[in-house]
Amino acid sequence: MLEKLDLTKSLNKAEYKEKMAELEPKLGKLQRECRRLGIPVMIAFEGYGASGKGVQIGELIKALDPRGFEVYAVKNETEEEKMHPFMWRFWTKMPSKGRIAIYDSSWYRKVLIDRFDKKTKKDEVADAYRSICSFEEQIAADGMVIIKIFLAIDKKEQKKRFDKLLSSDETAWRVSKADQKRNKSFGKYQEMNEEMLRRTDTEYAPWNIVEAVDRRFATAKIYAIVAQTLAEKVEEAKRKTAKGQDALQEEESGAGGELRSGISVQDRQFKNSILAKADLSLSYTKEEYKSRLDKLQKKMEKLHGELYRRRIPVILGFEGWDAGGKGGAIKRLTEKMDPRGYVVHPTASPNDIEKAHHYLWRFWVDMPKAGHVTIFDRTWYGRVMVERIEGFCSRKEWQRAYKEMNDMEKDLADAGAIVLKFWMQIDKDEQAARFKARQENPEKQWKITDEDWRNREKWDQYEEAVNEMLIRTSTPHAPWVVVEGNCKYYARIKVLETVVDAIEKRLED
Repeated sequence: MLEKLDLTKSLNKAEYKEKMAELEPKLGKLQRECRRLGIPVMIAFEGYGASGKGVQIGELIKALDPRGFEVYAVKNETEEEKMHPFMWRFWTKMPSKGRIAIYDSSWYRKVLIDRFDKKTKKDEVADAYRSICSFEEQIAADGMVIIKIFLAIDKKEQKKRFDKLLSSDETAWRVSKADQKRNKSFGKYQEMNEEMLRRTDTEYAPWNIVEAVDRRFATAKIYAIVAQTLAEKVEEAKRKTAKGQDALQEEESGAGGELRSGISVQDRQFKNSILAKADLSLSYTKEEYKSRLDKLQKKMEKLHGELYRRRIPVILGFEGWDAGGKGGAIKRLTEKMDPRGYVVHPTASPNDIEKAHHYLWRFWVDMPKAGHVTIFDRTWYGRVMVERIEGFCSRKEWQRAYKEMNDMEKDLADAGAIVLKFWMQIDKDEQAARFKARQENPEKQWKITDEDWRNREKWDQYEEAVNEMLIRTSTPHAPWVVVEGNCKYYARIKVLETVVDAIEKRLED
């Protein structure tokens, strides 16, 4: 592929000026349109060393309003970044709606420079490609415009540019020994780039190869690529706006409680039910509870320290019916843990900043670094429960969310994290009794709202959504644990036992 490129393409000054006189104002206008329409844009520059990434980024931003973009130079991972999954630093550098992020090198470093330098091991390459493709697919489906530009030069041109940089003390620092090593093994490194282009050239995030020997030609082609892509996305957004969001929502959503198979809510005998298998009669006496709790909390205290020493991250997600006992279970779980090594995130409705990003963004930002524990009181699974039932997202959005969430959890597990998800299960009568007890207790009245009572009216719809969620997103690396919760004592002990067992098993590996 790359060796077949015609790298002699060029523009003279007159041709360049003529093209740029048209493209520069056009790109500035398109940036304003993207901002008005809330279209987020990510532009990733890849290519060989000395191919001109920095130069071309500098040329590109001349046409842009500096208040609307950020440029990120992606180099070696920082110590903080090393303690997270490798895609974490890109999720945290994702532009909000209407903004542009430009990357001088990108998430592809993992399968290019790091792979060549053997920082990425052979058995990590396949997972790295899976993570990259999943990342691009998820954010593109959510409306992100991804423009990937590969600057191509040949070995001879690269050597010429390196020699020129090395000839001056002011620029010699820009050429590292690793750069020179890749030039000497240009063929091998080119094969890695060829593989990367083949494996990640997709409909939603295609590669644009730019012949970069002639600077003017490369600049004009990059402008044309970016302008054409943005123009298409702006027109697409305008068509959707003209059609009306209500019409699109109705077109995509269908009945909130209907499964993909088309089986209606009434055909209950055909539905899968994980929740119905839960034995809600399971219980402990107060004495049994206290005895087990004390032993488990002491174990948890010791294991928490070992997690930090071994740099193992832990992610625990809690879902369940309102008044299902999430808060009580989390309190007993963390009671003897070092507060410097864990954090509990209560997940509420997304704020304006969170709404301006992919729905998983706010969870990625809060994922723990190695050796720490993060507990989510409500999780990303709201997408396939409350947002699905209440119509806060379209049918297409919640249907694709199962894969998106599975992929995210796979990334976390591949980075060494223990991932556990708990569903706190109670029956409808127990929930009613707990609601009533909260209403009658002045110190707990804040826990009960009108919305809690309204949600009870949709119990069957939620039960159906939860069953589908459990079936489609319980995996060996991130299992769902249904916690029989009519007896709070039993539920708290089961959560502690599950977490302790998972940590002990990992420490034995």
